Amino acid sequence: MIRVIIADDHPVVRQGLKKIISETTDIVVEEEAGSGHEAIEKIRLDEFDVLLLDLAMPGITGLDTLTQIRKEKPRLPVLVLSVYPEEQYAVRALKAGASGYLSKSSAPDELVKAIRTIATGQKYITTSLSEKLVLYLQTPSEGRQPHEILSDREFGVLCLIAKGKTTGEIAKDLYLSPKTVSTYRARILDKMKMKNNAELMRYAIEKRLVESI
Repeated sequence: MIRVIIADDHPVVRQGLKKIISETTDIVVEEEAGSGHEAIEKIRLDEFDVLLLDLAMPGITGLDTLTQIRKEKPRLPVLVLSVYPEEQYAVRALKAGASGYLSKSSAPDELVKAIRTIATGQKYITTSLSEKLVLYLQTPSEGRQPHEILSDREFGVLCLIAKGKTTGEIAKDLYLSPKTVSTYRARILDKMKMKNNAELMRYAIEKRLVESI
């Protein structure tokens, strides 16, 4: 039996995923989490075969959650589920250690197939994503979009800034000092050649890195 934990802040989404999984005979949802912090705590206390992880949860970002889980449970397969386009998050999620990336609009049978695949230790990558990965690898760094040259931590801070979070709120979410967050913000502005938070917010929304506020 494949034991699954679902990490998503929307109860309706969790119920939908549980309903799909309940129709199988070899997969069972053992636990649920409504935030990244909660997912990390539950994974520390119990053993699971697969984690279904949403990227857009409150508090700690999905990518930071993934990075922390990779450190603590490096063998736990993680399937990232997201409303965001593959081209914006999938490559970064896979580089951070995800075993697969799937859109929340995917068909139920594809979700089940993905869970079964990564539970065996394999990667699950859709045809469209594999094409994007090849294109990404073939594109030199100077030809990539501004946000693609950011580190995962810088990218996470960018997304939180774009959501309207203050320096203090970001520091609390990521367990960093306000001074460290300010340093990351300065690096982001420098790398992306922008002047202020308003420009960062506009860019992130235009590129669909976050949902429109």
